[in-house]
Amino acid sequence: MQPQKIEISSKTIIFTVGFILLLSVIWLIKDLIFSLFIAFIIAGALRQPVDFLETKKIHRSISSFIIYFIFIFSIFYLFILIIPPLAGEMIILFKNLPNIVSKISPVFSTNFNLGFLSNNIPSLANETINLIKSAFSNVIFVTSTLFFGFYFILEKNIFNRLLNNFFDDIELSQISLIAERAQKRMSGWFWGEIILMIVVGTMVYVGLSIIGMKYALALAVLAGLFEVIPNLGPITSSIPAILIGLSYSPIFGLYCAILYLVIQQLENNLIVPIVMKKSTGLHPIVTLIVMVIGGKLAGIMGVILAIPTAIFIETILIEVNKFDKKTK
Repeated sequence: MQPQKIEISSKTIIFTVGFILLLSVIWLIKDLIFSLFIAFIIAGALRQPVDFLETKKIHRSISSFIIYFIFIFSIFYLFILIIPPLAGEMIILFKNLPNIVSKISPVFSTNFNLGFLSNNIPSLANETINLIKSAFSNVIFVTSTLFFGFYFILEKNIFNRLLNNFFDDIELSQISLIAERAQKRMSGWFWGEIILMIVVGTMVYVGLSIIGMKYALALAVLAGLFEVIPNLGPITSSIPAILIGLSYSPIFGLYCAILYLVIQQLENNLIVPIVMKKSTGLHPIVTLIVMVIGGKLAGIMGVILAIPTAIFIETILIEVNKFDKKTK
């Protein structure tokens, strides 16, 4: 029996090489892609108020500037309001971490060895500070993202203008419809996450302050930030609070655990159904998979953008499927 020959056409080879080159180029310009994608989400989140002002006979350029200025000013004001007391609490927390670890180590001594934490606290603190510095020092990324976001809001039919020379009217109309619906879903996700972060962070801060917990602001900000990660985020953010509570006493640690459990139940059964509604519609397993893939490919940025990316891709697939059914 003669072995079968495997023939590969020249078209297949060219396509494979081209695909690999395309992936390489995408990887090289991933920061630009991240910037454009974040700008696309921001533009979708701010488009509705801009359109509303435009209906009130305010020119789109002026209405875009007003809404965008309010948005940026609100972010910077929030940072100015929170960062000074947060930085103070974080400094005290890092200084007291060895003492906290030494107090809770006996509780876990039978199953865990927490001694390595105290040895790595300085490097952990330095890495955290460096991460914050790098986020703020990347001026080009932030500036370009803000610029693209403003441009996307200002240009109402940007996809029609950019793709007009590459597609016919029917295809262009379909692409614009898909982009509009994807942007609307991501806008719902964006504002839903903002509201969740504020509400959960506030509840954690008030709850920890009532029971007399130190570092309430730092832990509340942590809880708010981890809302970006569905399902696992709230659980992960509760661990530092419970461990710090255990350094006070086992009963205090139990109080912290109960507090976070109550907040999580309120979030899952009351806040999320009202705030998020059907803005994501992603299965929890799909959410977990895309976050793992995003984290592997692009670190923290990949985890944060994993869900809106999945929403974007899902919307494209749904709308293309609808279009195919109509044309059959």
